[in-house]
Amino acid sequence: MWSSMLEAAKMSPFAGPFSQAKCQAVNEDEKSLVPKRNIAAFSVAEGDSCEFGSNHYFLLCGLGGILSCGLTHTMVTPLDLVKCRIQVDPAKYKSVVTGFKVTLAEDGTRGLVRGWSPTFFGYSMQGMFKFGLYEVFKVYYANMLGEETSYEYRTTLYLAASASAEFFADIALSPMEAAKVRIQTMPGFANTLREALPKMYEGEGLGGFYKSLVPLWLRQIPYTMMKFACFERTLELLYKYVVPKPREACTKGEQLVVTFAAGYIAGVFCAIVSHPADSVVSKLNQEKGATAGQVLKKLGFAGVWKGLAPRIVMIGTLTAAQWFIYDAVKVYLRMPRPPPPEMPESLKKKYGLA
Repeated sequence: MWSSMLEAAKMSPFAGPFSQAKCQAVNEDEKSLVPKRNIAAFSVAEGDSCEFGSNHYFLLCGLGGILSCGLTHTMVTPLDLVKCRIQVDPAKYKSVVTGFKVTLAEDGTRGLVRGWSPTFFGYSMQGMFKFGLYEVFKVYYANMLGEETSYEYRTTLYLAASASAEFFADIALSPMEAAKVRIQTMPGFANTLREALPKMYEGEGLGGFYKSLVPLWLRQIPYTMMKFACFERTLELLYKYVVPKPREACTKGEQLVVTFAAGYIAGVFCAIVSHPADSVVSKLNQEKGATAGQVLKKLGFAGVWKGLAPRIVMIGTLTAAQWFIYDAVKVYLRMPRPPPPEMPESLKKKYGLA
């Protein structure tokens, strides 16, 4: 499956408007430069370290995902811990401030970073699949649609590619997420990942690692769809209406600032869309033997929105930082960084805009 998708990426029309890669060829007989020409994909532009749409490119995208998700989620572990405790025990942890005070009083400073290990490993694996497969699916689906349709329905394409990638990313995340929530919300269960995993397996078997997978999909897939589609379109709009000069005229630093801004806007919407399912996941991993339906009924409409404020702050910052790191990795590794899409010439002629 993956090999056929990667082969399809080589011929993708998506690479035209989105990568706009250029190359120079040298005539071996005359040693003269041939004028630059546009090609669909798999040409290395001057200064780039790899070809757009190549296996090397997708692997580096996965590396960027590991760094962007693993580092950022670990960074906000204290806020995530308080958020989870508000969701599962709102009577004790009434607000963010109260949550921090109670945690510090009971567990000290070290208590604020409980669960950092499963957070780091789980979200690193998730990030690898999330970002790496998003790039694969985006190119693959564009190849299926063709150049014109890919441009006209690009939002739908972003949604489909991100949903497909997150489906696999959550399978990688689920065991670590289950361990994290138990460590953070079940006093006395375990203090470290090494303690938690054997206890989980002994008590619930392999099913314990994946019992929250469905609600995790319900939380993460809408979140990721919003994260990627909103980011892509916001980035496009910022360069079109807000940034006072074209993207190609911006420095790498200025481009990263725009990336951060688009990421934060996307993050706010992500938090709102995915929060009810996040509450169910937190409560489900705390209550042994419960089902998602039972937890949802118990929480009620008001209960699923507990902890939204800290999550907006957390996810907004998190999403912005992730996009910033991901784009910075591309800059550092000299990877192709396609500009926002432009209408193909064929469509301009079709609509009389040429």
